[in-house]
Amino acid sequence: MLKDIFLRENIFEILDYITEGIQIIDNQGRIVYFNRAAQRMEDIDGDKTIGRHILEIYPSLSFETSTFLSTIRTGKPIFDVEQTFKNYKGDKIVTVNSTIPIKYNDKVKGAIEISRDITQVKVLSEKIVDLQSELYEGKPGKRVKQKGTADYTFVDIVGESKKMLSLKSLALKASQIDSPVLIYGETGTGKELFVQSIHNSSPRRHKPFIAQNCAALPVNLLEGILFGTTKGGFTGAEDRLGLFELANKGTLFLDEINSMPLELQAKLLRVLQDGTIRRVGSVKTVNVDVRIITALNIPPEKAIDEKMIRKDLYYRLNVINLNIPPLRERKDDISILIKYFIKKYNERFNKNFKRVSRPVMNRFIEYSWPGNVRELQHVMEGIISMYEGDVVIEEFLPQQFIDMETDKKETKAIRPLNEAVEEVEKSIIIEALNKTNWNITKTGEIIDIPRQTLQYKIKKYKLKR
Repeated sequence: MLKDIFLRENIFEILDYITEGIQIIDNQGRIVYFNRAAQRMEDIDGDKTIGRHILEIYPSLSFETSTFLSTIRTGKPIFDVEQTFKNYKGDKIVTVNSTIPIKYNDKVKGAIEISRDITQVKVLSEKIVDLQSELYEGKPGKRVKQKGTADYTFVDIVGESKKMLSLKSLALKASQIDSPVLIYGETGTGKELFVQSIHNSSPRRHKPFIAQNCAALPVNLLEGILFGTTKGGFTGAEDRLGLFELANKGTLFLDEINSMPLELQAKLLRVLQDGTIRRVGSVKTVNVDVRIITALNIPPEKAIDEKMIRKDLYYRLNVINLNIPPLRERKDDISILIKYFIKKYNERFNKNFKRVSRPVMNRFIEYSWPGNVRELQHVMEGIISMYEGDVVIEEFLPQQFIDMETDKKETKAIRPLNEAVEEVEKSIIIEALNKTNWNITKTGEIIDIPRQTLQYKIKKYKLKR
C-alpha cells in the first residue's frame, strides 16, 4: 500500500515542497528534473531546461568543474562541496552541493544533486569587504538598475555539440569584461542571440541594449543615427541623440559592420580610441561609456582583402572573436533543434507533433541548410502550422527537399568514372582470356600488361573459367 503511494508523480510532488534545490540528470548529462526550489534558487524556467545538457544551462561550468558530471564520470558521491557558477542569465550563484550517483545493476544511470543556496551569505560577506574598502580607501560602489532591452539569454541558444558548448562558454567569459567582441557567422546562425546573451549576462544588463544594422544606409544618415545631430548643423537638422549616447553605460551592437562606409569607419575608430563622440554639426565632444559588439556576415579575411573594413578598425574590434559554425558543421544539433522547435510551435499552434520520421531526419541530415538554424526554424514552423498529425512525414516537406531528392536521383544515374573504367577493364580481360583459352602469358601479351599485373587483376575481379 505504502509503496503504491510513492509513484513517480507523487515523489516529484513531494520534492517540490522541499526547501533545498533538487536536480536530476541522466548519464548523458541531460536534465531530467528540477524541483521548485532549484528553479527559484537559480532563476531558471524548468520547461526550458528539461532535456537540455547541464552545460547548456550552466555554461560557466565545464566537464571538470561540474559536481554533477564528476559524479557521473566516477560513479562516486560528492558531499558538501561549495560551487560558484553563473547561470545562463549571468547571475552569480554560490551553492553547497551533495551529489549522489543513481545506479542500476552497478551501472551509473544518472545523478541527483541536493543544493543549498548560500549566494546571499556570500554577497553579504563581500559587501562587508567592499564597505571596508570604501571606508578606508574611498571607493564608491553604487549601482542603479534599469530594465535592459535585450530579450535572449544563453539558454535560448540551443545546441550541445562540442563547438556550441565551447562557444557558449567563451561568450559567457566575454560577457564579464568590456573588451570589444567581433562575431562572424553566416546568415541565420544566431549572431544576435549571442550578442543579446552576452549583454544580458554582463554587468551592463540593466542598462540599454541597442542594435543597428549598418547595411544599405547612406553615410550621412548612418553618421547621424550613430552620433546624433545638432540643430542648425545642416539643413533640417534637429537636436537629436545618437545611438552612442542612447547606449551610454550599456551595449551597442553594430551588425554587418563590413557594410559601413569606410569614411565612417574612421570616425568609429576614433570613438573606440578616445571614448568621445561629436554630434553631426557640433563642435562639442561628449564622453560615452559603451560596450561595442560587432558582427560580420562574410569571412573576416574576405572583408579585409576586399577593403570592406579598415584593417586598423578590424584589429580594434577583434579583441574577442566568436566564430559561429553553420548548421552543416554541427549536424549533431539538428535533432535537438527539431525537438525544441516542435515543442515551441506545438504550443503556438495547439498541435501535437512528437517527432519527425526517419526518412525526414535523413533528409535533414543530408541537406546543406544554406539558411542555417533560421531556415530549420521556418521549415518546422511551416510544417507544424499547416499539417495535422503526431509525426512529420516526407509529404509535409517543402519544395527544396523534393528538389534535393530529384537531384540525388539524377546524380546516381551518372556512373562514377572509376566504376566505369573498371567495368571496361574487366570486360577486355575476360575477352582476351577466352581467346587464349586462359593462357596467362598469351593473354598478357595481347592486352600488353605484365603477367604479374594480369594475375593481380584476375584475383581483384574474382574472374573464373
